[in-house]
Amino acid sequence: MENETKMSKQNKIQLFQDQKIRTHWDEKKELWYFSVQDVVQVLSASKDVKQYIKKMKSRDADLDSNWGTICTPVKMIASDGKFRKIQTSDTEGIFRIIQSIPSPKAEPFKRWLAKVGAERIEETEDPELAFDRAMATYLKKGYSKAWINQRLKSIEVRKELTDEWQERGVKEGLEYAILSDEITKAWTGKSIKDYKKLKGLKKENLRDNMSNLELVLNMLAEASTTEISKQKQPDGLDENKIIAKKGGGVAKKARLEIEKQTGKKVISSKNPQHLLGNK
Repeated sequence: MENETKMSKQNKIQLFQDQKIRTHWDEKKELWYFSVQDVVQVLSASKDVKQYIKKMKSRDADLDSNWGTICTPVKMIASDGKFRKIQTSDTEGIFRIIQSIPSPKAEPFKRWLAKVGAERIEETEDPELAFDRAMATYLKKGYSKAWINQRLKSIEVRKELTDEWQERGVKEGLEYAILSDEITKAWTGKSIKDYKKLKGLKKENLRDNMSNLELVLNMLAEASTTEISKQKQPDGLDENKIIAKKGGGVAKKARLEIEKQTGKKVISSKNPQHLLGNK
């Protein structure tokens, strides 16, 4: 299930030469952590990255003996779309791992690492830069400016919701995912899993595959949940489930009215291939 807060606030997908690298920002240590598997995959182009890492460690005794120090387990989106602990390393550790990978991409990758670190420091001082860079990334992928504006707004709305959940004793991670699913089922009639299945998605981000209208209604569901929660002040997961259903219900009413007036279904199987280029 999606956890938008983690993806927007701490966990991100960074692009190196159009290839995805999962990253995590540790606010306390002020360090980036990078998925070791993703880095090795990008640099080695191996068809079996796990086997490559195993052989790499066997060739480099020093790296192997210090692997536990270099690597830190961090929860990130796994290949099955769920949050799981995977091996990561900070910039210093990644530089050490790179030494064991003969690749022409090594030097440009080092420059990319330095750039990512510098940009995060800049974003801490001026948060607006993060939105500017997010817009640039989406534009590069071919999304329209109108869609991007909605997408960035949805991140802000999601952040307000998860801040409210934190105030109400909801635990980050699984409980956030459970409540997200309740909201989604309430306004769409589908679980997040079924919604993604409809769009032909696996580990891809659901919101990145929504139409403008789907994004707007999802924001309405989450914003409504936030406002109702502030008034009702629920405590713990069970009480927050009730609020999540009510918030999603607000968006359901809007969806049904739109469908009545237009004669068209809002929930669509459209994915990026349909969205990009305004198809």
